Amino acid sequence: MKRNIYLRTIPIEDALAKVKAVLDRKALVGVERIGAEHAAGRITAEPVIARYSSPTFHSAAMDGIAVRAADTFLAREGAPVRLAPGEGFVFVNTGHPLPLAFDAVVMIENVVMDGEVATIESPVAPFAHVRRIGEDIVATEMILPRHRRVTPYDVGALLSCGAYEIPVYERVRLRVIPTGDEVMDFTAHPEPGPGQVVESNSMLLRALAESWGMECTRVAPVRDDPEALAAALEEGLASDAHVVVIVAGSSAGSKDFTRATIERVGEVLVHGVAAMPGKPSLLGHARGKLVVGAPGYPVSSVVCFERLLYPLACWLSRSEPQSRQRVQATLARSVPSRIGMVDFVRLAVGQVGSAYVALPLSRGAGSISSLTKAQAVTQLAPEAEGLESGARITAELLVDAGELSRTLVCVGSHDNTLDLLADMLMRRDPSVRLASSHVGSMGGLIALKNGAAMLAGSHLFDPATDDYNFPFLAKYLPGLAVTVINLAIRQQGFIVAPGNPKAIRATADLARDDVRFINRQRGAGTRILLDYHLGKAGLSPEQIQGYGREEHTHMAVAVNVKTGAADCGLGVFAAARALGLDFVPLARERYDLVIPQAFAADDKIAAVREVVGATAFRDSVEALGGYETDWTGRVMEPGMGLPGA
Repeated sequence: MKRNIYLRTIPIEDALAKVKAVLDRKALVGVERIGAEHAAGRITAEPVIARYSSPTFHSAAMDGIAVRAADTFLAREGAPVRLAPGEGFVFVNTGHPLPLAFDAVVMIENVVMDGEVATIESPVAPFAHVRRIGEDIVATEMILPRHRRVTPYDVGALLSCGAYEIPVYERVRLRVIPTGDEVMDFTAHPEPGPGQVVESNSMLLRALAESWGMECTRVAPVRDDPEALAAALEEGLASDAHVVVIVAGSSAGSKDFTRATIERVGEVLVHGVAAMPGKPSLLGHARGKLVVGAPGYPVSSVVCFERLLYPLACWLSRSEPQSRQRVQATLARSVPSRIGMVDFVRLAVGQVGSAYVALPLSRGAGSISSLTKAQAVTQLAPEAEGLESGARITAELLVDAGELSRTLVCVGSHDNTLDLLADMLMRRDPSVRLASSHVGSMGGLIALKNGAAMLAGSHLFDPATDDYNFPFLAKYLPGLAVTVINLAIRQQGFIVAPGNPKAIRATADLARDDVRFINRQRGAGTRILLDYHLGKAGLSPEQIQGYGREEHTHMAVAVNVKTGAADCGLGVFAAARALGLDFVPLARERYDLVIPQAFAADDKIAAVREVVGATAFRDSVEALGGYETDWTGRVMEPGMGLPGA
């Protein structure tokens, strides 16, 4: 099959303009009349005019008595005016029509009853405490302009003035066609077979569309076959959908048929935008409808949905795209960028002191977990060559800003117990969100030094003193007062396949030709531990096949072994146990939380100390396997080493 040839990638703004210049939105998206009570969130197609005034009669604005204002003009303190019931006054409640003979209301607290006679000591002006006819809305005036998004408050105003039905634009209707021989429709099958992945992009788009006030129909996945895809597109164009979205197949692979399929019935306007992720996005039109080719990788697909499909759908429905709140933040870690492309980087964001700190998340276009963890996104300009740690950025929030003040930024070594800590912090009221960036123990200490984190996970072993962390704190964080709290004592060792088929028993076995190793990243405490044991065994990194292959977490190391990508990796017992792998113990070590004393009084740090000190946390840690909790929650001092050592 001939591969697609990309057209020249163009900026997102130019891509949107090309589509708007071709589509006839007036013919595509029609107008309907709906009951005002159901109109919240809809866009008015014409000005809405009041049929009635509001209120429709003079009404009492207070509980009291209705009077003729002129009858009260002589009232003075000590010389009250006396009014007889019926002729002189009538009792009224708030909202009651004002009797025709009267033109003012005296509040009940200013009335003294002498039998049936009302006495008042202060005069009132005409129409005092009276809501006049049309005071709020006058019949025939415009209540809502054209192209206005109807709010819940508007619904009340519309009904009160008799605008019971209003003209609005149709909701934009999407028809989503997932594609691929390798995708599995979870609605039809319980679990993926060999080489299959669960098809989720179409459901993600449907959820996004519904959150945007659109309607979305998703069809069953279509296999990678030109005729099958053409038939699905024809069916979509014949439906009542305004937009047909083909998910996957927009890139340049031999089975990417989206472009050719669209060109059979319409025109491709854009194939490739200057954005990463999202570059393979495709925009076209056929039979007056918008056709979108979304990339197959989830993060790329989301960029296509949010940056192309959403603004075009808003344009079709005459609504303004909803903007997100923005904050200024400091990058906790450097991020690379590709020249000539807008780079969308998803972030975890938290407050450290009085400033916001942003932790760049996984950059992979297929990293759907980065979508779940992200609290914000930032754009790197096309001319940028990346940004260094400490750079100031504009973060576009994906969550309410209030969540950032409850987010605790943790940078450093990865450990499975951090997931337990994160869960227990979220159970609290108020909850605390733990945003972790796994850059290794040394990276965590540097983040503390730069003010980019409130705590760091560290397990740095110093052979010269047989101590953990404190020698490194003295060297790399001189002058910074910190509190070191033990999270757990853990077992590090070699993670191997079930049954240990390569018979890996000791560090020396890593140098064998038949053993493929998977390492942790530079600066990780686990890698420092490995180097220490390599030195004890008289081995150099060059002798280890796979020493240069790096992962950032214990679970990632375990997954490499689980899938056969590696025969062995150094990690914690809990990671091996979680994936049903075998484990060869190598060393006990101390995993601590390092907290600058400047943050000691912060409520989020207090929450951490409370959780870590609780029996429930210790029990959960021990249940993971491979952990000791004798010192969990204890404040560490230099020279303490390990319990029992």
